[in-house]
Amino acid sequence: MKYQTKGVCSSHIDIEVENGVIKFVEFYGGCNGNLKGIASLVTGMKVEDAISKLKGIRCGFKTTSCPDQLAQALEQLQN
Repeated sequence: MKYQTKGVCSSHIDIEVENGVIKFVEFYGGCNGNLKGIASLVTGMKVEDAISKLKGIRCGFKTTSCPDQLAQALEQLQN
């Protein structure tokens, strides 16, 4: 899935999920090292666990963040 982010520095996220488990995540743009770290941490994690950990995280004064955008993308995959 290619998810177009909203309100953050990254432009989009590529995500692969298989049987409810995150297999691959790659952010485009944004804070490279931090986003590579997030992608590495969630790879192998159950989708619902990643959503519960990342949903609602804010970046500074923004109402969202790259981790929150990932959670929103994963929610879309569940529906």
